Amino acid sequence: MKNITFYPTSLGLIGIVEKNGAIIELFFGKKHKSTGCVEQETPVLREAARQLEEYLDGKLKSFNLPLAPEGTDFQQTVWAALRDIPYGETRTYKQVAEVIGKPEASRTVGAANNKNPILIITPCHRVIGTYGKLVGYAAGLAVKEKLLEMEKNHVNG
Repeated sequence: MKNITFYPTSLGLIGIVEKNGAIIELFFGKKHKSTGCVEQETPVLREAARQLEEYLDGKLKSFNLPLAPEGTDFQQTVWAALRDIPYGETRTYKQVAEVIGKPEASRTVGAANNKNPILIITPCHRVIGTYGKLVGYAAGLAVKEKLLEMEKNHVNG
């Protein structure tokens, strides 16, 4: 069974979905891809919301939550690499492709980044274009810019 709860944040309403004790989705607003969800807060969802709030307040630099994003093996590899990007830093799609051992797969990395179901916690906002350009973010470039700026401001705090 999938449980979903919505939390107000400084970035707007965020929905978090949990299945079998692990986070499978985090998204902005009420629109979500998951079907068959019961709107019910669980201890895992409560903890995810607590950590998210601390992150948005600049107090938490990395998340410690059980995650189970649903995707292909390649997507899982990319998402794991994204979680290794340090707080306050960015990487290009090409750099992520090199990290996973597929240096020619920048576009495929971009496609996997675009399908990331657990925004913020799997920090796809830390991936930028080749020349430092902010490109694509499910919640919009303004939110991506805000997250990157917030991290930059709290990186040494």
